Amino acid sequence: MRLKLIYSPDVVEKPILATIILKTGLQVNILEAKVNEQKGELVISVPAEDDMLQKVIKMFKDSGVNVQVLTKTLNIDRDKCVACGACISPCPTKAIRFTADWSIEFDEEKCV
Repeated sequence: MRLKLIYSPDVVEKPILATIILKTGLQVNILEAKVNEQKGELVISVPAEDDMLQKVIKMFKDSGVNVQVLTKTLNIDRDKCVACGACISPCPTKAIRFTADWSIEFDEEKCV
């Protein structure tokens, strides 16, 4: 499950992510990070479901981190998409590509 973590200035310098990893033993993957002394935003992949996922979310919230569950990474509006390919080159992981019939295809597993 992917989570977006938003750290406020009050907690941005605390090792909250490291503490939660050590306490749970989960191998969390950092997919995106924008952190400075005033704010932190991370997108992480947590290999947990149900009770364990809820426990991890609660641990972040109890530590002062705002948590958003990211359930969908990208949605192609087929009514508006003209398959021009403008979205393909900016994609850093090549998750968006043309198919053999020149329609747009999205691979959610590659998306960060």
